[in-house]
Amino acid sequence: MENCTENFPFTLGLVCTLPEGLAVFFAALNIFLSMSASLGNALILIALHKVTSVHPPTKLLFQCLAVTDLFVGIITQPLYAAIMLNIVTKMKWNILYYVDVIEDVSSLILCQVSIFTSTAISLDRLLALFLGLRYRNVVTLRRVYVLLNYFWLTSICIAFMFNFWNGSFSLFIAIGLGATSVIISLFSYTKIFFKLRQQQAQVQGVHQGQLNGEGIPLNIARYKKTVSSIAWVQLALAACYPPYIISVVSIMITGWSGMSAGIVWISAETLVFLNSSINPILYCWKIKEVRQAVKDTIRKFCCSSS
Repeated sequence: MENCTENFPFTLGLVCTLPEGLAVFFAALNIFLSMSASLGNALILIALHKVTSVHPPTKLLFQCLAVTDLFVGIITQPLYAAIMLNIVTKMKWNILYYVDVIEDVSSLILCQVSIFTSTAISLDRLLALFLGLRYRNVVTLRRVYVLLNYFWLTSICIAFMFNFWNGSFSLFIAIGLGATSVIISLFSYTKIFFKLRQQQAQVQGVHQGQLNGEGIPLNIARYKKTVSSIAWVQLALAACYPPYIISVVSIMITGWSGMSAGIVWISAETLVFLNSSINPILYCWKIKEVRQAVKDTIRKFCCSSS
């Protein structure tokens, strides 16, 4: 590519090392994934708005996760594809520079918020099981809004630190927070698993309306479906994010460069973006109410357009 220098921002400097054909391939792939993530998560947000069976604070967390995936589809991936297609479009350096900076900042923000939010959902499910009657007083919409604001502000600070101040230091913070999130999620699912096994041992043959330790009626079947849905979302995160983290650490700390580093980095970041297209499929697969609401929305759109 033209104008490829060591002073380029992070992503653009690595894209410059790619063969032309490979850059065009990744651009086309990200354009396709951008459309699927945008459409899929827009449908999920409409469906979640219609669903009434999910507790409002929990639904707000799912909506935040869908919003981050939607923003990946309508903001980050189109910019990412534009960077790849610079080999064809030959954008001016000043325009290309700002496109790359916005892409880097937005991808870091959205990735961090996704990780934080999925962890918050697992913790929310743990509290629903253990707090009993106090759950609805402890987990309120106001507190969830405050928590989500904290997630966004923290992620924004990390992204701007990475791009404009100290990349290594902000990388250390991001990895530390990510590792903490993983530990919290693992702890939550472990506690949930053993608590449910304990309840099933105590109340044989009762499938719905079981009482938890504090005495609140808990629909165990519906609860398990919600836990299962977010567990699958986190499994998707676990499959898509490690290559990205490993490649970032390798490139930032060891100074790995050249075409091989560029291919590994672009492949890993595209895999992270793929996660935004996978999540809507998981929601429809694991949450019956969401699946039905999506079907109704598509049916209504098709009828109105015909």
